[in-house]
Amino acid sequence: MSLPLVSVVAIAAGFATPAAAAQTGVRSFNVPRQPAATGLVRFAQQAGIQILAPSDVTRGETVAAVKGQLPIEDGLRRLIGTTRLRLVSFDGRTAVIAASRPGVAHTIAYAPQQDTAPATATDATPQTDPADTNAAADSPQNDIIVTGNTSDRRTLFNSSSNVTLASAADLLRKAPRSTAETLELVPGVFVEGTAGPISNNYSVRGLRGGSQQFITLEEDGMPILYGGSGADFYFQNDITINRLEAVEGGTSGVLAPNGAGATINFISMKPDHDKATAMVRYTGASYGDLRADGYFSAPIADGWAFNVGGYITSQKGVRRTPFTFNAYDVKAMLEKKFDSGGLFRLTVKHGDKHFPYYADMPFRVASDGTISSVPGLDLKRDDVGGRGFTQFLVPDAPATGQSLRRFSSADGVHVKSTTYRVDVELPVSSSVRLFGRARYLDGSYDFNGIFPGSGSGTAGLTSALNYLTPANSPLAGLTPLNGTTLTYFQVAQIRFPTVAQYGLRNIRTGQVIAASDTATLNALNGNGLLQQTVLNHQTLTTKDFGSDFGAKWDAGSGGFQNSLTVGGMVYNVRRRNDQSAVATVLNDVRNDSNVYDMVALDASGGVLGALTNNGLVNYGNWGQGLFNDEVTSLSGYFNDELTIGDRLHIDFGARYEHQHVRVAIGNTATTNALVPAGTPGLYDNVGSTFDGTYTRQSANYSDWAYTGGINYELTDHIALYVRGAHGFQTNGGDTGGTHKPTGLTLYEGGVRFKSRMFNASVIGFRTEFRDQSYQFINPDNPAVASNALADNFTNGVQVDATLRPVSFFSIDAQGVYQDPKLSNLRFDGVAQTQYEGNTPERTPKKLLTVTPSFILPGGFGEIYGRWKYVGKIFADSGNGIALPAYSVFTVGASVDVSPRLNLTVSVDNLTNAKGFTEGNPRQGQTQTITDGYFYGRAIVGRNALMSATLKL
Repeated sequence: MSLPLVSVVAIAAGFATPAAAAQTGVRSFNVPRQPAATGLVRFAQQAGIQILAPSDVTRGETVAAVKGQLPIEDGLRRLIGTTRLRLVSFDGRTAVIAASRPGVAHTIAYAPQQDTAPATATDATPQTDPADTNAAADSPQNDIIVTGNTSDRRTLFNSSSNVTLASAADLLRKAPRSTAETLELVPGVFVEGTAGPISNNYSVRGLRGGSQQFITLEEDGMPILYGGSGADFYFQNDITINRLEAVEGGTSGVLAPNGAGATINFISMKPDHDKATAMVRYTGASYGDLRADGYFSAPIADGWAFNVGGYITSQKGVRRTPFTFNAYDVKAMLEKKFDSGGLFRLTVKHGDKHFPYYADMPFRVASDGTISSVPGLDLKRDDVGGRGFTQFLVPDAPATGQSLRRFSSADGVHVKSTTYRVDVELPVSSSVRLFGRARYLDGSYDFNGIFPGSGSGTAGLTSALNYLTPANSPLAGLTPLNGTTLTYFQVAQIRFPTVAQYGLRNIRTGQVIAASDTATLNALNGNGLLQQTVLNHQTLTTKDFGSDFGAKWDAGSGGFQNSLTVGGMVYNVRRRNDQSAVATVLNDVRNDSNVYDMVALDASGGVLGALTNNGLVNYGNWGQGLFNDEVTSLSGYFNDELTIGDRLHIDFGARYEHQHVRVAIGNTATTNALVPAGTPGLYDNVGSTFDGTYTRQSANYSDWAYTGGINYELTDHIALYVRGAHGFQTNGGDTGGTHKPTGLTLYEGGVRFKSRMFNASVIGFRTEFRDQSYQFINPDNPAVASNALADNFTNGVQVDATLRPVSFFSIDAQGVYQDPKLSNLRFDGVAQTQYEGNTPERTPKKLLTVTPSFILPGGFGEIYGRWKYVGKIFADSGNGIALPAYSVFTVGASVDVSPRLNLTVSVDNLTNAKGFTEGNPRQGQTQTITDGYFYGRAIVGRNALMSATLKL
């Protein structure tokens, strides 16, 4: 490109030296939306580069806002993304900007300055009065959005989708204790973050709690898992993540599979082609976690660059545990940028991680409804699991290939995965661009989690003395022998004819407590209680291939601009699930609880033998068993974004998906297999027994997702939008067979306002989910997983606002009021009219978060607070147990000790409040408070997280 230079903008201290200009790695930008003539100057100043731009086409153009830490080239592309300009070349020191259409005659150079004054114009450069710069220039609503849009020109302000952006600084301020907690940055998403680092529940816009399968988590625009649910097993937020973008409804169901509710996209830092950059971060927590994150990027040769980053951690977990869980994750990218504007990127990610897992615990309910801890088990700190659950050898069906299956809480949830990914971009012309991306995940997890109260529910929570009294014992009705109706204690009498009484034997210490020692039994852990706890052991291997490819065509002239994207998707997912040999143990109610054998005692107190097997009461009585499934999905889609004039924005799109599902369901033998010879205890069989054969089912499903939206900018400060969308969630196969897709219809509309001091969005929405499918444990037969189908209808209002009255203070608020209704609930096809009109389980009607922030003098950092309010929820679809609303206060600070060193601290739940996120969903669809107790999960008490980030 050879164009005459008409004017070169001067620098107060002279033109940038090559050394200074070459510092073009990740930079901190704060460029408001403004005319291109001044915006390019300000960007060049902050980037330390020179920009050569055609003056004829910069005239009348307005660049977008660019804020945050970005690679210079990425920031420049964002800056001009909403204009009719394009980046022709960038050598690390000089960027050349051209028109996206022919006819350029003159060029002006923009170079860095030491002040913020606009460039001096010549006859070839139009004068721009700073007073004419848009008063809303600093509004975050001017940020360009990627997720949910395809034109690279839509901003939060003029988008017709409900989009949320969260920068790396926002993520650091949030200080999430799990990946799921980062989703609380998205208005309308409710997170039940009580399970620990992974396997948490989240839902959106009035869906029942635990509906995460309707939300797809993405990494760099590709779903982590095709099916959505369980993505946080394979993805953890770390130092390599640059920002989060989210879209609720709308185009989410068109541009991503299984994103009918929302798409949450974690966007990585890309390789730096200009210079070597590095960061390290050390994090510690008051509960004992230690973690180190690292990142390094550098150019290799002309057009080639790489990066590598990840973390290693030693976790105790937010609840007290004797175990330590170690994990690491590493991700590397190799990228080639071509002179033509094309791109090739190879990404490899590998992790080997152990995580703690927390399930339900019992709570005490007073006569006035106040919920408190059971004595000996602090709901804010404690965990039932511990040394008593270090190892069990559970009898299993021989056809599984293992007659004894090992369970260990010390292993926690063991996740291993390797992901390979390729991204390609190829410009065909100045207006047509081809793209393709594909990834393959080879993953598995070995889930060792305890579930107190599951199956037996509160019926299994009673005094130790009752357990040892045959007439009152919850074990009395069990029939441990194959082919007979003899009950538990009848078999015990036959096995131990001289039994005088029963007792408890601690499997770890060997201590024996006889039924006659009522004082010791009633004083056990200060509560005298025993309970039944399920050892949920599940292994799941996943081979998940996905690809997304297509072309984007940008065109425009006169008063319109149009961007059309047409593409296809191919997914193939194969899973092998084994949830056999799930057993139940007898344990007490305390932190680091003890597991007990029930033993038969003679008249002198001597032990005749054990009724249980190292605490195992029975076998194979809970869970899904075995299945293997495969899903092959083919999709074709398009999305068109049209701008007419400067203010009217119209977009519409559709996706057609054809899915072939097959599942092989492990068959259950008519006669249960016998336990291995020499197995202690009364039970002579392994319970539900896999017979080595499978029942195979297959089905084909097809569905359409489609959407359309309109945004109109009434003024530079106010925009209106409306959108309608229909999406669907595929449901694959499991032990219930194959399942058809679940439909969603979404309507929304709102108003957005922006100015220097105040930015806000107010959105009204209606969500219609039909045939929402989920499984639950049948409390009448815990060995069976029943299927539920329900319709959910939700009307709601969502608010997201930022007030910045002065430069050193801001306050953010986001909240939702929604009124979800349950309708047409069916269990295994049978209508359940008693639930009609109820509030879906674990779904709050009110959510509100308010975050004030004070900027320290001289850009030294910030101090912030956060108030999070979660409204009342029901623990069950029957609305039998209402869990009260609660508030959580957080305070924190982020201090830049030097340009290279940042220190942060976050103290969560400052007031040590009580909060409850769910009841016991594995107990059934209608729960009750029994004898003043119920099972549920609680938020953790006061805790602190500290980190130091060093940029090298």
